[in-house]
Amino acid sequence: MQVIETLAEGLKREIKVVIPAKDMEVKMNERLADVKDKVRINGFRPGKVPTAHLKKVYGKSIMADLVNEIVREQPTAILAERGEKSATQPEIAMTEDKDEAELILAAQKDFEFTLSYEVLPPIELKSVKGVKITREVVDISDEEVNEQVLKVAESARSYETKKGKAADGDRITMDYVGKVDGVAFEGGTDQGAELVLGSGRFIPGFEDQLVGTKAGDEKAITVTFPADYPAKNLAGQEATFDVTVKDVAAPADVEINDELAKKLGLESADRLKEIVRGQIESQYGSMTRQKVKRQILDQLDEMYKFDTPASLVEAEYNGIWNQVANDLAQSGKTFEDEDTTEEKAREEYKKLAERRVRLGLVLSEIGEKAGVEVSEDEMQRAIYEQLRQYPGQEKQILDFFRSQPGAAASIRAPIFEEKVIDHLLTEIDVTDKKVTKEELLADEEGEASEKETKKAAPKKKAAAKAEAAEGEEAAAPKKKAAPKKKASEEGAE
Repeated sequence: MQVIETLAEGLKREIKVVIPAKDMEVKMNERLADVKDKVRINGFRPGKVPTAHLKKVYGKSIMADLVNEIVREQPTAILAERGEKSATQPEIAMTEDKDEAELILAAQKDFEFTLSYEVLPPIELKSVKGVKITREVVDISDEEVNEQVLKVAESARSYETKKGKAADGDRITMDYVGKVDGVAFEGGTDQGAELVLGSGRFIPGFEDQLVGTKAGDEKAITVTFPADYPAKNLAGQEATFDVTVKDVAAPADVEINDELAKKLGLESADRLKEIVRGQIESQYGSMTRQKVKRQILDQLDEMYKFDTPASLVEAEYNGIWNQVANDLAQSGKTFEDEDTTEEKAREEYKKLAERRVRLGLVLSEIGEKAGVEVSEDEMQRAIYEQLRQYPGQEKQILDFFRSQPGAAASIRAPIFEEKVIDHLLTEIDVTDKKVTKEELLADEEGEASEKETKKAAPKKKAAAKAEAAEGEEAAAPKKKAAPKKKASEEGAE
C-alpha cells in the first residue's frame, strides 16, 4: 500500500492511498481459500470447487467487502502512523466511474482513494501559575432568606370562596374564549383557569377588567396583545375574550410556621428556611462560578493564539448563527432594529466561533494531560437530569442517546469542561472578594463589550453562551394559555 501526501497547507491535509491490483487479488484469493470448504455449489463436492469458479461466483462481492473494510479501517491506521489527529471525520473520495470500479472489483486495476482532513493543531501547554482571578462572594442575610420564604408562603397561600365582587389580590376561577375579528384563535380557550388579580400573569389590561366581577358574571374583555408577543399571528392584535366567572376567592393570611412547612412536605419552618437558604446559595454560587470561569477563559484566550480547524469553526458558527436567527424570528426584530447589519453580525459571530473552538482545544489538551475523565456515574446522573426535564418522554430520550453517537458526547463535553476548570482552580491564584448581591448579578461584559464590538442585542444571548462556554439547556415546552405573557415573564411565578 502506498500512502502519498498530496497536500499540506496549514492544517489541511490530503492523502492519496494506492493499493496495487496484485495485492488486492492476493487478499481476495485468501478470502476465497477461507470459504472454499464452506460453500455449497451444485455439481461440486464440498471443498472441491475450482478456485476459478469460486472467483467467478464470489469474486466481486469479496472484493467489494475488501474495499469497504479498507476504507473503514485504513484512515484511522494512516493517521495513527502519521501521528496526526483529524479535527473531524476525514472525507474519503473514490472513483465514481463505473467502468473503473468494475476493473477494481476484478483485480485488474489498482484501488485508489484520497483522504481529505484538517489536523488538530499541536498545543504546547503553558504554566498557569501566574494566572490570577477574583472570586466574588455574597454573604446571605437572614432578611433575604425571610423575604424568599415569604414568597414561598404567598405562592402556597390558600383561598376561600367569598361572596361579592372580586378585588385586587383575589383569585378568580373562570372559563374564557379568545377571539380576533370574531374568530376564536388556537390556544385562546380555557376552562377552570385560575388567576390572582394583580399578579400580572396575563397580558396588560386583562386582569384590571375583572376587578369588580362576581361569580356568575359574564364579561367581554377587550385587550391588545403586546407588539413583541411570541405568537406572531397575535402580536399587536386587538382581541376579545368572552369570560365567565365561576368563582371568586379571597386570600387567607400568610403565616410562616411549622404548619406551612408541613403543607410543603417539610417537617418544620426552620427546615424550610434552611432549604431556601441553600437554594439562594446555589443560585449565587452558580453566578460566582460563571464569572470565575469567564475570567479563566479570558486569560487562556490571551495566552493561546493558533490557527483553528476551519471545519470546527464552521460547525460552531452554524450552531450560534442558527440560535441567533431563531431569537430574531421569535422577537420579530431585524439586525437593523439593533443598529447593526447582518454582515457585521456574521463577522462578529465568526470571531466568537473561533474563540470557542480554540478554547475548547486548549481545555481538551489541559484535561488530557491532567488525566481528567468523566465517569460512567457522572454520565448517568447527567442523562437522568435530562430525563427529569421531560416527564413522560423518558423512553424517547433514552432511545435517542442510544441511537445517536454524538448525543452522549454532547452530555460528556460540558462535564469534562467543568472538571478541567476545577483542575485549573487548584493551580491558579484565586482571591475571594465580598460583594453585594447587586454587584454579583451585574453584567460583567457591559461597557467593555460595547466598546469592543458594539454587539447587537439579540447577539448577547449567544455571545454570553459562546464566550462563557456554558452547556446549553433544552427549551422548555411552550405554555398553552394565549392571554398570558411570554414565558420569560412568567418564570418567577
